[in-house]
Amino acid sequence: MNAVNESPRRKELTRLAAQLFVQEGFDRTTVRMLAQEMGIKSGSLFHHFRDKQEILAAVIEEGTQNALSLARQALENCGDSARERLHAMARAHLETLLTDRNAHVVALYEWRRLDAAARDHLSHLRDAYETLWEQVIDEALEAGLVHGDRFLVSRFVMGALNWTVRWYDPEGARKPEDLAHELVAMIAPATQRTAAESTKV
Repeated sequence: MNAVNESPRRKELTRLAAQLFVQEGFDRTTVRMLAQEMGIKSGSLFHHFRDKQEILAAVIEEGTQNALSLARQALENCGDSARERLHAMARAHLETLLTDRNAHVVALYEWRRLDAAARDHLSHLRDAYETLWEQVIDEALEAGLVHGDRFLVSRFVMGALNWTVRWYDPEGARKPEDLAHELVAMIAPATQRTAAESTKV
């Protein structure tokens, strides 16, 4: 199975399908609706995709690959401290809302609609992304920035970030950088100064 190829036309069709899946939901979206959104005849759609399942897989694969790529770049370009790496991952996750919002939303909420073959094919991408988060959370735990069970901390953090698709406005005043700072400040507050340090001020 190869859900993504490099055809510019296919990529454009995938982008339009993601938009429609977000608006209507995967189950309510028909092949006719997809073709109409894409400006082609229903039969022409099958020159690019075998069926609606393959379209869904292409959307999720592209969205997950983009999220993984952004996260890896962010970690490569940030500092070595646990706080900087935690901030970089949070910012990268939020930036996916700007660069690929619809595909990101579909990957989050329509994963369960994939058939078994597609899930098997795409699980390695999702697992790779979650592994990056687990590594960063482990570093934060070891550094004493956050406390608790690694599994629960990672799920709470990713759950909070994922929920932003319901309320975050990319055109609003707050940018991903701002939200990332807020998240890190909440879950890993800066070490307070000691009483001795305070008396020197």
